[in-house]
Amino acid sequence: MAPHRPDPVGSDTHLLLPAPQSLSVPRRTFLTHVAGGVVGAGVLLSAPAYARTASHAAAVHAPAVVGRAQPPRPLVMLDPGHGGKDPGAIGFSGIYEKHVAEAAAQELARQLLATGRYRVALTRSSDHFIPLDGRVDMAQQHGASLFVSMHADALHDASVRGASVYTHAHGASDSQTADLARTENSADRFGGPMVHGASPEVQRILASLVTEETRKGSSHMAQAVVSAFQSRVQLLTHPHRHAAFAVLKSAQIPSVLVEMGFMSNRLDEAALRQAGHRAMVAGAMCHAVNLYFASAGAGLAG
Repeated sequence: MAPHRPDPVGSDTHLLLPAPQSLSVPRRTFLTHVAGGVVGAGVLLSAPAYARTASHAAAVHAPAVVGRAQPPRPLVMLDPGHGGKDPGAIGFSGIYEKHVAEAAAQELARQLLATGRYRVALTRSSDHFIPLDGRVDMAQQHGASLFVSMHADALHDASVRGASVYTHAHGASDSQTADLARTENSADRFGGPMVHGASPEVQRILASLVTEETRKGSSHMAQAVVSAFQSRVQLLTHPHRHAAFAVLKSAQIPSVLVEMGFMSNRLDEAALRQAGHRAMVAGAMCHAVNLYFASAGAGLAG
């Protein structure tokens, strides 16, 4: 592993993948993108116009009701891992995971919006730190239908490469995933004394609160990711795994954590530095979201 040194791509990330203006918001601002407009946008009447409308109210008849309004498009919450003082994994070339995750999430947001099927939100659209609980809270407060956390972590074994997807469970599916969950759950250490990770006892309680319906929805999405990646992106053996990831603990929202590759592997890191490869990964994930909402699992999304 390279020593912790300035990220040579960090300052250039937005040059390689310029963030659209609509993705730039102040620190701590939750951002929602909607194809064709802004959430809550409406027509504003001036005071004179309102007065004229009121004076003729008696002569105006209500329009006939010819059908029901279309339900709102599902909100997909994308969660670029790490950020700010938490760089995440550091690759051989010195690139930071936080920048890879943000660039990939912005590309996925662009592709999802282009379908016209979804509203899309990001837990962060700039380089700043967000506690794990804060990421989950954002999804819950804004009624997300699906939560996708995006990462490119590091392992002790630099020979391991390939993408994988994780769902929440009290016990880990294997020792590698257990180590990965411990690393991810320790991210709050960067938040200082006011931010504390949940104890093992609290994690067990949280795991028991995740409903069976949410588990099924998360599993449906994980299977969709694996299916979409198979023909496009190299996968780990047994790519759907599970452990007690704190960021996946929502009891109401189907949630997955996607490892796009590992920064500890030279080939994975080299690929993730390329905008074209990130676009391909985002394309596969967009297809997975389409598969998820087209399947029976969509009914589990709320």
